[in-house]
Amino acid sequence: MLDPRFADRLDAALADDDAERARRYPGTAPARQPVHTVYIPADRVNTKTPAEWGAAALAALDAHGPLTDFDESITALVRAKLASQPVEDLRIDLEDGYGIRPDETEDADAGAAADALIGMLADDAAPTYSGVRIKSLEAPTRRRALRSIDLFLDILLAAGPLPAGFRITLPKVTSVRQVTSMVELCQALEQAYDLDTPLSFELQVETPQAIIGPDGTALVARMIHAAAGRCAGLHYGTYDYSASLGIAAAYQSMEHPAADHAKAVMQVAAAGTGVPVCDGSTNVLPVGDTAAVRAAWALHARLVRRSLERGYYQGWDLHPAQLPTRFAATFAFYRDGTPAAAARLRAYRERQSSGILDEPATARALADFLQRGVDCGAVDPLPVE
Repeated sequence: MLDPRFADRLDAALADDDAERARRYPGTAPARQPVHTVYIPADRVNTKTPAEWGAAALAALDAHGPLTDFDESITALVRAKLASQPVEDLRIDLEDGYGIRPDETEDADAGAAADALIGMLADDAAPTYSGVRIKSLEAPTRRRALRSIDLFLDILLAAGPLPAGFRITLPKVTSVRQVTSMVELCQALEQAYDLDTPLSFELQVETPQAIIGPDGTALVARMIHAAAGRCAGLHYGTYDYSASLGIAAAYQSMEHPAADHAKAVMQVAAAGTGVPVCDGSTNVLPVGDTAAVRAAWALHARLVRRSLERGYYQGWDLHPAQLPTRFAATFAFYRDGTPAAAARLRAYRERQSSGILDEPATARALADFLQRGVDCGAVDPLPVE
């Protein structure tokens, strides 16, 4: 028989390992993940931006609809969503979508964007999540990035506390040291503004160095843990990443094999950490005549569905007319899958034979799927039995 003291020795030997694993991999984040992030240049944001995007999306639907691949119940949900909460996550952009401007211009735009967010909050019209994408911490833009976020927070925090769901997006991350520097920046800002709420940030994975470092390791995994619990998400940058690999512009896409590889690495690195992964965007916009809009809608809807099927539950939207297909594809994904997921979960819970032998991990995935469907408004909560 095994010496009963062996278990005690094993517990003692693995105690530090147990604690470290629990710290690094706390599991799925309890907060709801938004289905999209809308990026808007700082000089185009105003207090009415979410409502204006919703109105523009409804106008596109009226002018070029219906959404031929979705039934009337989905379209009704989409219309209600566009009228009530067209933007779930707003990212005020001071990076690529904004460009390089004279310092005095960016100072003014950063301040005006902060005032716009204050106005949204005052009118109870702010998205659930919001934040700012600063410029990168690479040498040419480092000081500009620091100045812009400092100016933005100076104005925002003068009007009230840090909004719930606020985060900073750090683009073009190329090293773990940039991530630890971002932690230091957050700590310095918290001290400067006497913040009780820790600042969090997203890492934009859009450089090859973030996927595979000079030593051959997946640096994005190390970046998550170097963020010291502040990483609020990994966002894939479709076009910067593709261009960095030398992929011709005509073939840069969310579904290019290089994109799939990068996102798979991100997904594995983030698994169990509580850090959500966000897919990128398509630059094919639903504009022009009805034929052009419907073609762009078909592409966007297919790409959104493709991302959802691969476990990427959030993506970027760059134009108001992308919102109808963002929500339609998302609602349809959960509505299509809910009956089977609910039946499998019920069979698992009741230990019934269903023709599919589900394990505990799959049961958790089924429950997560159903919860996401409820969270986004696609389905109603199941009755408690």
